[in-house]
Amino acid sequence: MKSESFKKPQVFCHRHQNSFMLKNPMTFFNETWLNQTPLFKFLEPNEAKELLKNFENMSFAEGETIFDFGDSGNCLYLVVSGHVELSIRDHTGQKIILKVAEPGEIFGELSLLDHGPRTATAIALETSQLACLGREDLIHFLKQKPEASIHLLSALGNQIRQTNNLVRARVAKNANEEIAGELGWTQKMADRITELAGSMSFLLANLIIFLVWIVVNLGLIPKLIPFDPYPFGLLTTGVSLEAIFLSIVVLLSQNLQATKDRVRADIEYEVNLKAEMEIGYLHEKVDQMNAVLLKKLDQIEKNRKGNS
Repeated sequence: MKSESFKKPQVFCHRHQNSFMLKNPMTFFNETWLNQTPLFKFLEPNEAKELLKNFENMSFAEGETIFDFGDSGNCLYLVVSGHVELSIRDHTGQKIILKVAEPGEIFGELSLLDHGPRTATAIALETSQLACLGREDLIHFLKQKPEASIHLLSALGNQIRQTNNLVRARVAKNANEEIAGELGWTQKMADRITELAGSMSFLLANLIIFLVWIVVNLGLIPKLIPFDPYPFGLLTTGVSLEAIFLSIVVLLSQNLQATKDRVRADIEYEVNLKAEMEIGYLHEKVDQMNAVLLKKLDQIEKNRKGNS
């Protein structure tokens, strides 16, 4: 049974006008290569050959922008050779790399599916050959091969997972949560024992135990035989052992405090760095606004002199 022909794509992103577009779509890849990519592996050889006619092959030089954030999206890209970096800039102007697309991988599918603008900027990291498939052809292909939708959803899910990891890594961290995540059970136990030993309840408990011990062993309570008579050797040994263990636990807690201070210092450094970058970005914006205002004022002044 022969497959239906795919329609030729009609529109492309305006940035493609500056790129070298190949006349022969078979120059860099054929139906065999296309069948080896995850998205198009479900095609029969004759179907792959038919779909291949609807691809526009493009060559981008190193550092050339394929599309910018906010551009209209009307085609899906398949990396034939080279590497493409997908990135965005946050509100501080810092560049965030979302993904580096390798040969055989696709990108630009999100804008193609939801009719929205591009959500990232794509730049060729080296001389790269890309194959572009229009929206109508992609939808027609997915209707012909619904199983390919699974891979497309998988690619979208993987991108969402990577984005979530980036967001989680970039938000301001909670020092207490970071410290709790780095502590072992021995360190947590040492911290709790130190907290208990420094409490008023621990002091009162020791005071009551010592007082009862001394009163009983001095024979001040009738019918109770002293088990540790004066000079209270057993009590002295117990107090010495308690002091030794508590001193060790306190030392462990002090080392732990140094670790906590280091984590807090790292988080404070990250926060200060982000604040500094944001201030720098605001300064840059103000300078740009001043430049635009000065240019407009200069133009107004020239127009006024020309009219006079």
